[in-house]
Amino acid sequence: MPLLRFDLIEGRDKADLKKLLDVVHNVVVEVFDVPERDRYQIVHEHPVEHMIIEDTGLGLNRTNNVVVLSIVSKARPNEKKQKLYSLLSERLEIECGIAPSDLMVNIVENTDSDWSFGLGEAQFLTGKL
Repeated sequence: MPLLRFDLIEGRDKADLKKLLDVVHNVVVEVFDVPERDRYQIVHEHPVEHMIIEDTGLGLNRTNNVVVLSIVSKARPNEKKQKLYSLLSERLEIECGIAPSDLMVNIVENTDSDWSFGLGEAQFLTGKL
């Protein structure tokens, strides 16, 4: 049930974008133990001049291949978050050619009452999920 928002510099072709989304989904399923059909991904593409992603003083060299991934999710243990960051970095580099320095991830936590999947209900609260 995590909601994933991708901010990317425009210009990726459809096959590369699909591969990126698939790799990230597979890692989220593996690390956060979510069902395969728990897939909520939204892509925002921006002109290069609309994304300024610097390095917070870490000496990272960003390219136009940068991926900013924002995840809204219920609380997860720090160990799972660390594993998520590590596997995302590793697999995106191997499978998509995205350098670890071009991946930025942010997780925002919420609770069961913060989700409605439709029908005007909070399915986690009603017991439907």
